[in-house]
Amino acid sequence: MSSTNQPTPEQFEVIKAVADFSAKPMRSPVLRTPDEHGMAYTDVFFPAIDGVPLEAWYIPAPSDSNLLIIANHPLPMNRYGLAGHLEPWDVMDPTEINFLFELKHLHDAGYNILTYDLRNLGRSGSGGNGACGVGRYEWRDCVGAKQYVDNHPELSKMKVGLLSRCTGGNAQYEAISRHPELFRNVSCMVSPLVVSMEVFTKNYANSVLQGSGEFPEIIDFEQIKAGGLKNSEMTPHLFAKDIFMPTLIVQVRGDKWTEDSDGEKTYELLGAKEKDFFWIEGTTRRWVGYNYFGQHPERLIGWFDKYMK
Repeated sequence: MSSTNQPTPEQFEVIKAVADFSAKPMRSPVLRTPDEHGMAYTDVFFPAIDGVPLEAWYIPAPSDSNLLIIANHPLPMNRYGLAGHLEPWDVMDPTEINFLFELKHLHDAGYNILTYDLRNLGRSGSGGNGACGVGRYEWRDCVGAKQYVDNHPELSKMKVGLLSRCTGGNAQYEAISRHPELFRNVSCMVSPLVVSMEVFTKNYANSVLQGSGEFPEIIDFEQIKAGGLKNSEMTPHLFAKDIFMPTLIVQVRGDKWTEDSDGEKTYELLGAKEKDFFWIEGTTRRWVGYNYFGQHPERLIGWFDKYMK
């Protein structure tokens, strides 16, 4: 980008909106609960490693089980998903995302589930003046969740798998990199739609208004101004080499908001000896991809079953 090249006023409005989404996302409501999907649950809460209070559900398996999935979520969602079918949360894609469908599949397959809201999202507390790091602050929540499990009289005896989606996946990678000792006993991880924000902000901005994504320095500056980080700082590539447990990477092929090469690079960088890559086909819409395992749980359950049962 040349120093003389500047966005049009319309492009700058898109840039500001994208920067605000990345740095200070709007909270979305926890619209549905596990009992609406036939699952008993308990509200639980615990601190992140830096003290931010986190809200969670514990969903026990229907019969005695020593298997536990710790699940987290993307931006700007929460443990339920996203009320994307309602205003004002429909702005990116007017689609409801409901993770309770895939959690029900895991529940019925014999897994206990702990699923929590990341900081500044859902019903969890605020941290860092409300700023989002797309993993760079949220790793502290992943550590807090694992410490909660390890200190719990019953959960600490269970075999653990991780379901770490998008921003939650980026955060999980950094948590594992910073505190490998905490995660040594984790059996495996499923890692849907982790993303590098350089790729996402460019492609998403261009999908709203062509050319808006071609000003990376301006997007970075607007994010920093809003309390966030530069896009180059927000990528799973920084920590993927430290992932040692069997990991399944999941991406939407042809996702119009990212690039296939970004997910492929994450996969190549993974330090895990046992790893696999699964493409969601038949859509280029990321929001549709988030609902995929709720409708087609075979690969999700298959990966956990392989390494946990």
